[in-house]
Amino acid sequence: MQSLDGRKPEIQYPSNWTYQVIGLDENELRRAVFEVLGDARHELKPGNASKGGKYVSLGLETQVVDEAHRLRIFQQLASHPSIRFVI
Repeated sequence: MQSLDGRKPEIQYPSNWTYQVIGLDENELRRAVFEVLGDARHELKPGNASKGGKYVSLGLETQVVDEAHRLRIFQQLASHPSIRFVI
């Protein structure tokens, strides 16, 4: 991730980080997040549904301790079969 001037943004860790997880079913998304994060403290907030109702999203906020942790969570979410996209 780079800023408009081409530099990598400075993130202070530990930090609360928000991911948007997108899939076909809200309950499956919730299950997938639990499978990835386990009992780690996190909050899920309702997101949007696509115009045709095919996709739903949830906002996932959790604390990350460093960049490697942030990227590992992203990768685990992105590779979960119930999650179609992670932003």
